[in-house]
Amino acid sequence: MAQTTAERQAAYRARRATAGDDSNGDRRLSMWVTTEADLALARLANRYSVTKREMLERMVVRADAAILRRLDPDSEEWDTYFGVSR
Repeated sequence: MAQTTAERQAAYRARRATAGDDSNGDRRLSMWVTTEADLALARLANRYSVTKREMLERMVVRADAAILRRLDPDSEEWDTYFGVSR
């Protein structure tokens, strides 16, 4: 029996939780950004020939990596950054 559109969409969303090569999944972001930010993101994505999603992912991961390089894993700053309490 064929699935309804709603059933197909529900199945797709369920698969997203384990999507990707590492099966770590995808997370959905739902937000509004300023027109300025959206246009800047579009320009950056166009410049690097990637999607806006890929550009945003690159920027976030690189910013996070830069912070992590400066933090000592045994420090209180590390725990604060990861929201860990000892």
